[in-house]
Parts: sequence; C-alpha cells; structure tokens
Amino acid sequence: MADSASTSRGVVRLQAISRHLHPPSHFASQSPDDVVILSVARTPIGRAKRGAFKDTTPDVLLAHALRGAIERAGVRAEDVGDIRVGNVLPANGAIFARMAQFQAGIPHSVPLAAVNRQCSSGLQAVADIASAIRAGHIDVGIAAGVESMSSTGMGDAVPPFSQEAVSACAPAADCLVPMGITSENVAAKYGVTRADQDAFAARSHALAASAQREGRFTAEIVPVTLADGTVISHDEGIREATTADGLARLRPAFKEEGTTTAGNSSQVSDGAAAIVLASRAAAHRLGLAPRIMGVLRGYAVAGVPPAEMGVGPAFAIPHALAKAGLSQAEVGVFEINEAFASQALYCVRKLGIEPSRVNPNGGAIALGHPLGCTGARQVATLLHELHRTGERFGVVSMCIGTGMGAAAVFERA
Repeated sequence: MADSASTSRGVVRLQAISRHLHPPSHFASQSPDDVVILSVARTPIGRAKRGAFKDTTPDVLLAHALRGAIERAGVRAEDVGDIRVGNVLPANGAIFARMAQFQAGIPHSVPLAAVNRQCSSGLQAVADIASAIRAGHIDVGIAAGVESMSSTGMGDAVPPFSQEAVSACAPAADCLVPMGITSENVAAKYGVTRADQDAFAARSHALAASAQREGRFTAEIVPVTLADGTVISHDEGIREATTADGLARLRPAFKEEGTTTAGNSSQVSDGAAAIVLASRAAAHRLGLAPRIMGVLRGYAVAGVPPAEMGVGPAFAIPHALAKAGLSQAEVGVFEINEAFASQALYCVRKLGIEPSRVNPNGGAIALGHPLGCTGARQVATLLHELHRTGERFGVVSMCIGTGMGAAAVFERA
C-alpha cells in the first residue's frame, strides 16, 4: 500500500493533469469583451527607511513602473483612457500619482485617480479599470500601485475620529486593532503555532532566493535609476540564509509571549507596479493582440471581523472562483499575500490548498509589502509564473485592514 505522502503527490499530479485536459467550457471561445492584460511592470522592492529607495519619492518609483508598462504593452500613451493608482498611506496620493504620470510621458489628456482599499489597493485598481472597460467607458487603461513606506509612517494613516462614538461600537473599535495584534488573534484562535509561522517564513525566503538566482523576476522588473546614477534591479528584502531555527530566536514584536515576530511578518517596503489592460476587441484593433498575457476572469471582496482581518483570503477566494465559474482544483498558482505568516498559513489550511501551489516564488515575508503596490505586484508575478509553468489559471488574494479580503482570478493567454 502506498504511504500517505505518495498518495498526496499522486493526487496533486492528477489534479494538475485534470486542469490541462478538462478546461472550463465557458472559456472555450475568446470574447471581444474579455478584459485582457497587455503588460505588467514593477520596480524592485526596496527595504523601507534603510534600503535603496529610502530617499526616492513615490512619484519617481511610480513613473518608472508606468513607463515600463506602456513600453512593454506597445500602446500609445494617448490611447490610454484612464489610470487608477492604488496607494494607502499619503493623503495626497492622487497628486503625486498625477505627477508620476507626466514624468512617465503620459499626456495630461489621460485622466487619473487614486484608490485606497488598504492592502488590496493595487488589486482594486485592476478591478476598477476592468470595470470601466467592461462598461464601455474606456478601451484601454492602466492599473497601478505604489507605496513609499520610507517617506510615510503607518501612524500617519489613521484620520481623526470620534472617540465617544467608536467606544460605543465594538466593531468600529476593532478597526483600530494594530495589524500585529490581528495576527496574534488569528494564531491563537486557529492554532497556528510559532514553529509553523517560522517554517512558513523560512520557506518564503528560500523560494524567493531561488527565484532570484534563477532570474525569474527579471522579466517583471523595471530597473530604477537613482538620482546619483545607481541602477537598482533586484529586490532587497530576500535573505537567502534565513532558517526556521534562526527565526525562532527572534522576540515577539507585538505582544509579550506572542508568536508574531519581525521575521514571520511582511517587510515594510518601497515599490511600484503598473498593468496595462484593454478589451480584447481594442487589443486586436490596435494591433496588440500578440502581446496579450492573460485575461481577468473574476474578482471579489469579502468582509470579515476587523480583529482577525487576516482570514480575509479564505472568504474572498471562494467568491472570486465562483464568479469565474472555476473550482479550486483548476487553479495552478495562488499568490496569497503574506502580511503575516499566521494568517497566510491559516488561509491555505482553511481552503485546503496544496502548499506547493502557493507563492512558489516566495511572498511578502521575503519580497516585502509596499502596501498600495502589492496587489499589482502580485499580478505581475502570477502572470509570469503561469507562463513559466504552463498552468492555465491563477489567483491573487490578500487580507485587508479593518476586516476584508480580496481575490482575483486570471487565465493565462
């Protein structure tokens, strides 16, 4: 009789074969109304406060990503109908995003707006542009995300509020629970141990280091030239020598006797990413059909209790798959943001996802989590991974502060 590990591997292989041999019939034909991705581009991710981008403003980072996405798509800047930029921390995000647009050579005739759904802002930008394309408002658009956590601290993100009203409403008060404490809540409630979290974090670094050595990120990255002429072309946060034993020696970061540490949490970071989307009909009309990388097939946001906001992907992913008409078994790659090892690991277990299909090139624990950029960065990484492996469907998902989760389903072209 085969042992359980062998049986498990066999099931995974059969699922992989099934994904390729039995494609969903409702995607058998290409629709001119499909929202397609023509290009993706992201900057390297820098370590906030002490990395290469500590003195680089967000407009400069975003301009590099926008310019790279436009050039890779082969689209004329004046043909872009709208730009949406995900950004979380600065109150004036729409201003510097507009400035970045001009620095990237995109004319003033192209409108722009900023969007803030916290850690899903970059993915929300994708959903907003896709909705505008589906509605017929535009034919081509750019979804982007940027965050300079070097220039704006997390403490600057909470606006004034009524202490009296919040104190009288428990869910409202829970929106102020620090993110690290929400990680501790998830770990305690759902039994995610410190050893589990450290092992997951070490895995993230090992996979990201391997991907970086093999050049897997090269195609998605647009190098950034600093003011002094230095060219930055690699992510800074990856630590190849990280081990679970080493992480186990770190002290809890948010709660005495807790399990969440700086080592099993995402890194605060600087970075930007941009994605050019279009209707399939517009891509053909503009002669850009050969550049199509993928198709957006579904998107969903789900609400969860604010005090355990990290569980969001466990609820958003099933909703997004249902909207796409897909089963979880048909998805080859899941990019689930690693805000904290506790919540990412819980979501993987709750959904019963084979771990090898999750963040195969590492995640935010190793790469970093520039808040407004992350969703767009994940799309870039996912699409390249689908093309590298030949998998057909992939999912991007993340938890969201104040208690939400977002997810989107993509099909490789």
